[in-house]
Amino acid sequence: MLVTLPLDVPSHASTPSIPLSVLDVAPVGTGYTATEALHTTTELARRAEQWGYHRFWVAEHHNMPGIASSSPPVLLAHLAAHTTTLRLGSGGVMLPNHAPLVVAEQFGTLQALHPGRIDIGLGRAPGTDQHTARALRRSAEALSVDDFPQQLGELIGFLTGSFREGHPYSRIHAVPGPASGIEPGGERDAARAPIWLLGSSGYSAQLAGILGLPFAFAHHFSGEHTLPALALYREHFQPSEDLKEPYAMIAAGVIAAGTAEEAERLGRAQALGMLRLRSGRPGLQPSPEEAEEYPWSPAERDFVESYQRQHVIGDADAVRRGLHDLVERTAVDELMVVSNVHGHAARLASYEIIAREWGLPGV
Repeated sequence: MLVTLPLDVPSHASTPSIPLSVLDVAPVGTGYTATEALHTTTELARRAEQWGYHRFWVAEHHNMPGIASSSPPVLLAHLAAHTTTLRLGSGGVMLPNHAPLVVAEQFGTLQALHPGRIDIGLGRAPGTDQHTARALRRSAEALSVDDFPQQLGELIGFLTGSFREGHPYSRIHAVPGPASGIEPGGERDAARAPIWLLGSSGYSAQLAGILGLPFAFAHHFSGEHTLPALALYREHFQPSEDLKEPYAMIAAGVIAAGTAEEAERLGRAQALGMLRLRSGRPGLQPSPEEAEEYPWSPAERDFVESYQRQHVIGDADAVRRGLHDLVERTAVDELMVVSNVHGHAARLASYEIIAREWGLPGV
């Protein structure tokens, strides 16, 4: 049976709201270096733990100068060494870019070093353009995502040591893993990291439901598909050994600042970066000054308006109202926020405002 493990989430009965988590890409802005961006991600993880965020996930992207989180397992090992209780995970690892055995061993190592703190979030997109995807996968034949269910099945088999009899990989063990033991005598949820499926359309939603896995939806860049995907997930959900009911999370784009004007200013810079990415010109994350000087065309302004329609951008009061409205509309079990803004101080401040307005205990 394909199973995942308990999600280790706070009980809704004992908390005033659903858990709040962070998605980070270690953004590299104009005037900064990747080293500085990764140091800020480390500081953000420390503060997120202090403030009371539940999870901290990092996302895999490639050939994007403005994103330094290209290797989630490496970054997660660093973050785990600088925190003590925060759950850490990939949001996600793009499984088609990697051999399932390699992913199983990477996350088995993380789980062995930090039992009970690691999540495996999986996506089926390349996290980059097709040319770069070919460089990652070494052949044009490997670019198809049609074999994602097979890859997922292999990964689960390596993580659980439960290949069917006669499977060609039944005698291969991921180490660290079930054959070598993790936390002998401990609880099962400390021995194997839970698997999440990530998506921005209905495909992964249905697959997560059928397999009885938790599901995370990319509301921050596919907001128009959020409600249909969540409905598909819940409709197709089949209880697994460890997840008896659907568990859905969305990642929401949020920019919080001291004033609405400053939040909008940061938002325009973030949108300019997305505009350049969508037009095949990825680069460092633009500064607010660059966005102010940029000669926006009417079509580009329409793009920004459409792109940010599902985002929550504003001062503390607007962010509080926007997030609670989003949760009410989607009925999710957990909310993950991504505040991808230029400037390290502004980035940290945005997450602190969000934490305070959500009512997290450490702010």
